[in-house]
Amino acid sequence: MEIFKEYMWAFVVGGLFCAVGQVLIDYTKLTPARILVAFVIAGVILGGIGVYEPLVELAGGGATVPLTGFGYLLAKGVKEAVAEKGLLGAITGGFTAASAGLGAAVFFGLIIALIFKPKDKV
Repeated sequence: MEIFKEYMWAFVVGGLFCAVGQVLIDYTKLTPARILVAFVIAGVILGGIGVYEPLVELAGGGATVPLTGFGYLLAKGVKEAVAEKGLLGAITGGFTAASAGLGAAVFFGLIIALIFKPKDKV
């Protein structure tokens, strides 16, 4: 029964993030790119002030997989690196924390680009 609660919270929290994004698309003149950037910035701010951590503990993948989770990861990496390395950590911490995800995105993007041929828009 405990696993059901974990899945339920992940679904609810992830669904709420998606619903907020859809409302922003439908009822504002914000472009999708600006909404995505806003989600990352919101994750950085909420992670930086310590509000996002309890949400991650509650929802797991429902909070870490959306773009707000990427922002949270950057903020967490910077906080840890600053505590360890000082001011240099403010520059390197985010890159170090997100390196696996960024590396995987570039690698798989390259593989997909090599496999599939782009077509012209009609």
